[in-house]
Amino acid sequence: MGVGGKAGIDGDQWLKCVEQRGWLWNGAPTPSSMTLILAHGAGAPMDSAWMTGMAERLAARGVSVLRFEFPYMAQRRLDGGKRPPNQQAKLLECWHEVFTEVRRHVAGQLAIGGKSMGGRMASLVADELETHALVCLGYPFYAAGKPEKPRVAHLAELQTPTLIVQGERDALGNREAVEAYTLAPGIEVSWLVSGDHDLKPLKASGFTHEQHLDAAADKIARWLQQP
Repeated sequence: MGVGGKAGIDGDQWLKCVEQRGWLWNGAPTPSSMTLILAHGAGAPMDSAWMTGMAERLAARGVSVLRFEFPYMAQRRLDGGKRPPNQQAKLLECWHEVFTEVRRHVAGQLAIGGKSMGGRMASLVADELETHALVCLGYPFYAAGKPEKPRVAHLAELQTPTLIVQGERDALGNREAVEAYTLAPGIEVSWLVSGDHDLKPLKASGFTHEQHLDAAADKIARWLQQP
């Protein structure tokens, strides 16, 4: 997948936009041709330790990362109340709005993706937005306890180059189940040994959570930046 190009950002306007919208920005230390818009999962906000750690790892590897929150999570931040995710239509509308605004400010290659639900919602709009690439971490191939009802129909037709980083024992998509699905040829699934939905491995695997998170960031950065 080619993702070459030169990024261009009007620094002052962009930082003002990020601040006004309550987004989080991790810019690569050197000028980057690739920016990834990364959405959170259903239960944790954009500034969770997991999301922050992944954004920092990717930025250190040359991929700038923009994080945002879906409306229900932003409202949680305001009133502290627990509420479920918005209806799918609202989540997809939010993706469109964020992508359009980021595209106004950030030149170069723009990828989208996210953790769990955030990645799944991104996969539903990737082709329509004509984004350069899609990155999903811990993809929810089926609801918890319902492997007999996979949510993969659109993944068989997806045209956007896609990388899914998945733990082998993910409760929402383990290796045995996922390898039986028919996915589009442009989708690559990268497996992490014994990893769960947060990519955390069993101690017996010989790997640590930090090692798996580093490996995920390494894979994503290489994949996005390959010629």
